[in-house]
Amino acid sequence: MKYTKPIYQIALTQLCGFGSIKTKQLLSTVENEDTIFSLPLKKLAEQTGFSLDSLKKMNREEALEKAQVIYDSLSRSNINYIFYRDAAYPRRLKQCEDAPIVLYIRGTIDLNNTKFVAVVGTRDASDYGKKICSELIQQFAGTNIVVVSGMAYGVDITVHQLCLQHQVKTIGVMAHGLEIVYPQLHRSTAKKMIDTGCLLSEYPPGTKPDKEHFPMRNRIVAGMCDATIVVESKIKGGSLITADLANDYSRDVFAYPGNIFDENSEGCNLLIASNKAHLIRNGGDFIKKMGWDLLVKAPVQRTIFPTLTTEEQEVITLLEKNGNMNIDALSMQLKFPSSKLNVLLFQLEMNGIVALKPGNRCQLV
Repeated sequence: MKYTKPIYQIALTQLCGFGSIKTKQLLSTVENEDTIFSLPLKKLAEQTGFSLDSLKKMNREEALEKAQVIYDSLSRSNINYIFYRDAAYPRRLKQCEDAPIVLYIRGTIDLNNTKFVAVVGTRDASDYGKKICSELIQQFAGTNIVVVSGMAYGVDITVHQLCLQHQVKTIGVMAHGLEIVYPQLHRSTAKKMIDTGCLLSEYPPGTKPDKEHFPMRNRIVAGMCDATIVVESKIKGGSLITADLANDYSRDVFAYPGNIFDENSEGCNLLIASNKAHLIRNGGDFIKKMGWDLLVKAPVQRTIFPTLTTEEQEVITLLEKNGNMNIDALSMQLKFPSSKLNVLLFQLEMNGIVALKPGNRCQLV
């Protein structure tokens, strides 16, 4: 039976005894993917250098049949796929030896034409961790940065939701087939992400969220990004796995320090202490250390906030004039009591207009 090119490409992921590394070695010896399935095994062994015994165990026909089923299911679930040799395949991920042969995708985002940052952390995010996420994502608003995370509870989903709120493109890397969303609680967020970013997985439709898939998923998160930021992490967990993978891939790793008595900060503090991550205090630190200072934020169109009070507008006008300001100095120049100014700043921060910074400072987003 003659199969189409997509079937041959997907079938490469279904060969028995061949993971992504060995499959790439096979691919490097042939011009077209169908050769691996059509060439007599003896000739294939001679051409590729693989033993005849290992090639016999591939079960080529069974792999093609499985690939046909997978391909037929893609259109039903509105899922596309990207092959390792395609121009659309993430170029950073392609540099990694164990990169998947095929990526399944829901969404239309360009996976190559901008800056990519992984933001990861504990599933038990504290208020401290969530506040870090809020400041960080607001710093990314208006830039060409895309945020990648894993759609898990805690830091992951907080980051995705903040990206949607501040119009930062975001990608969720899943550990199962893309026809479902796990956890189910995150379905509405995932649906919104597809419209402006995407969902990615190396697993075809029908793959369940089995435990062993999640650590594998982390290599995609780390590999497709320029840098990884760990917000909060316990001494063990997926975030530290992602950080280690990023280091293995020669990517930059950053971590926020935390209370030495807080288990949610033990992982980040360990990364910093062992020189596996750069210490950062805010999004500005990260952008500066990456050498991305030239990224210019689009000016916030403040006319879209027609409900601003006169006093809120006074705060904005002064910040537009002076930039980053000490809150006490802001209070003195406006002649507003500190208690009143704090209420105004809180409301402006909730509206995504002002960001509060370390050192009792604030600035416009």
